[in-house]
Amino acid sequence: MKKILALFLVSLSFILSSCSGASRTIDLTISDYHFEPDTFTVPAGEEITVNIENAGFVSHQFVIFKFGKDAGGKIGPEDHENIYWRFEVLPGHSDSGTFTAPSEPGEYYVTCGIVGHLEAGMFGTLIVVDQDS
Repeated sequence: MKKILALFLVSLSFILSSCSGASRTIDLTISDYHFEPDTFTVPAGEEITVNIENAGFVSHQFVIFKFGKDAGGKIGPEDHENIYWRFEVLPGHSDSGTFTAPSEPGEYYVTCGIVGHLEAGMFGTLIVVDQDS
């Protein structure tokens, strides 16, 4: 009986965590100059896998800024200290990377770190949710 109860509780916690809408995987297509999708929801503190297909003709980056930070109107060297995680994919290629989601729930600014790409409209939002949500 204890084994059945334990199995039920594990299954229930899995189902409830799945219902939060948070994902441990981000599947992303990058084109010139757009993220698809451009909003991502992940659970706080979890390891996240990012699968990126660069369908564009130039290199692109997936850059997550630290909480409360952004690049302003354009990205430059002064932004490096405000970057939480960065991953680059060459044109016409696909690649995967992993990062640990920030532990602080909230909205995090996402952009391409290549000069000129933010100005062309490459930005989005990473929404970090508390695992209890």
